[in-house]
Amino acid sequence: MLNYSKVGAMVDWEGRLYSYHAEMCKVFSHPKRLELIQALRDGEMSVAHLCRRLKLSPANMSQHLAMMRERRLVVSRKQGNVVYYRLANPKLLLAFDTLREVLTDQIQKDAALLETTPSQVVRPASSGGGAT
Repeated sequence: MLNYSKVGAMVDWEGRLYSYHAEMCKVFSHPKRLELIQALRDGEMSVAHLCRRLKLSPANMSQHLAMMRERRLVVSRKQGNVVYYRLANPKLLLAFDTLREVLTDQIQKDAALLETTPSQVVRPASSGGGAT
């Protein structure tokens, strides 16, 4: 016999998982956050260093880091007056790199398509312009 309470709980859990997944993917929706992930690939960095590297104001950087921190993609630590950030889970880089590979493949396919397209559009012959 099917236990509908367990099925409902599974559907609810799966729905929440999709919701979390969508929230996490929002991190990938801004070029500066993608640069931030790339910058943190090699390890922890101070906010000041990140600002210089990404050419962002501290206020703007703070917004991006807060969004990523809320989604638990980065963690911070404070040493004196300096705040350092690092990626919370290196598996994030697998998603980042996989998405980049997919995009590279698409760009290469688009380039190949452009190379096979004639450089000039063939126009239909003129009918003489007058009615017969």
